[in-house]
Amino acid sequence: MSKKPLNLVHLSTLVAVAILVGTELVGASWAAGWALGGLFQLDPLISRIFEVVFALAGFIGLFFFMRTAVRHEPIR
Repeated sequence: MSKKPLNLVHLSTLVAVAILVGTELVGASWAAGWALGGLFQLDPLISRIFEVVFALAGFIGLFFFMRTAVRHEPIR
């Protein structure tokens, strides 16, 4: 079985979307963790933990977004 060749237009679209949405989603979630830490005047360690947890949530959201994007814009 031979695989179909890569569709470079779809691939470049998905890479661009991953960069754009990833930057916004992870950046906004990281900033939300930072803002909550500052708003509640938490210890710096606790604030960093909030930032990391929110950033991980952003990466998980990006994963599910990209999984759906690849379904709608197939690479092959």
